[in-house]
Amino acid sequence: MTHSRARSSSINSLPKSSPGPTNPLESSLATAQARYTLRNPLSLDAHNDSCQHLPGGNTRTVLHSTPFPLTFTSGTDCSLTTLDGHTYTDFLGEYTAGIYGHSHATIRAAIDDVLTKGWNLGGNNVYEKRLAKLVCERFSSTMELVRFTNSGTEANMMSLATAMAWTGRKKILVFSNGYHGSTLSFPPKIGNSINLPHEWVVAPYNDLKKTRAILFGLPTASLAAILVEPMLGSGGAVPGDLVFLQYLREAATQYGALLIFDEVMTSRLSYQGLGHKLGIQPDLMTLGKWVGGGMSFGAFGGRKDIMGMYDPRSGILHHPGTFNNNVFSMAAGCAGCELLDATTIDKLNDLGELMKGMIRDVLHKHEIRSDQPSIDGVENGLRDINISNGTSNPLHSNHVGSRMWVSGVGSILGVYFGGESKDILQGLFFHHMLEENIYLSQRGFMALSIVVQQSHVQHFVEATERFVLKYKHALSYNTPSL
Repeated sequence: MTHSRARSSSINSLPKSSPGPTNPLESSLATAQARYTLRNPLSLDAHNDSCQHLPGGNTRTVLHSTPFPLTFTSGTDCSLTTLDGHTYTDFLGEYTAGIYGHSHATIRAAIDDVLTKGWNLGGNNVYEKRLAKLVCERFSSTMELVRFTNSGTEANMMSLATAMAWTGRKKILVFSNGYHGSTLSFPPKIGNSINLPHEWVVAPYNDLKKTRAILFGLPTASLAAILVEPMLGSGGAVPGDLVFLQYLREAATQYGALLIFDEVMTSRLSYQGLGHKLGIQPDLMTLGKWVGGGMSFGAFGGRKDIMGMYDPRSGILHHPGTFNNNVFSMAAGCAGCELLDATTIDKLNDLGELMKGMIRDVLHKHEIRSDQPSIDGVENGLRDINISNGTSNPLHSNHVGSRMWVSGVGSILGVYFGGESKDILQGLFFHHMLEENIYLSQRGFMALSIVVQQSHVQHFVEATERFVLKYKHALSYNTPSL
């Protein structure tokens, strides 16, 4: 189908909308989406074409956006270019996996080296041995032995299987708003789910009292594992409370279960991972794609006695996988792990903290209530992620309180909204930033890469202030929620 032919039917292929805006903010969002559509006709054509072969034109739910997603043709450093020729500064950073940017020379050299030597070797290779050493040395407080997978989802699946095999038990404690992969997702209201059919026990994140009560009520010797993110990533960039995380360590020991830290995202927040920075040692931990140079990669590992179950010479567990040690991920991982030394990681996370502080200064300057809502479960007004449009965030609260805030740790951040118009405001912020040539997720999530500079951050903050000034009537302390 040609572009002109596709455009002729584009208006009939757009997502159906409600009869019409009922308040000024809805009108503003409708206008912003109309401008977006006019500005990106080739991305719209590409979306309409792909709908003939992919459900909703999509093979990765989180990348859908309203009214349709941009289609990119290239990326360089921290810039992305679309089919329509527009260039954006990338603040999404591939949801933390793109920590090196889109064209880092060190990663490119590692991949070029592989291309000259061949791939799909069907045997052990030199890269996997080197990467395993780098990972175990870097995360030495937990990673006595490690195994590689193809994604963070798979790493978390394997860590849970390992815990169940080790303990001979089946119950797994997880937390509301936790996300550990496509089959391990726990919004407060799960609804239809493709989660693995384990015996899940779901407790509220950062709520020690309720978590203790839930654990106390479990049958004796039934808990296999506690799986937790030291900071909720996709669930709103919410830092874990230190006392809460320390309790989980104590509880795992008390109940004879394994404590698993999902550090697929958070392992980049400190050179040796966020758990090490907090002074908490889990039994197992999982890692994600940034450790594989941004390629398809995951890893799980921990105590030698537990991981020894996978030793093919004497162990009892098997873990096959054609691409567990694929040469592209192994080589890129070696290059990336050496590139991201302690100095580089600290510089990146310091920039994220600076950015967070600058955004908070803007909100304070304009008297926008910006305290991050607390997390204590559905009872506090939390709601589930609306993945149909990608705008809602589990932290969003309907009660009168904060209207806009920034959360996160280091280089992983999110800008979120509260009040009855939270979803509209989130959509307006997304489209406003696109018009400022800034790319982030529609739900407000961001992850900086090492090629993002302070000048880029300054532009982001200035664009945010322009948004605040434009919609101050809907964000101010004294304005009723629209």
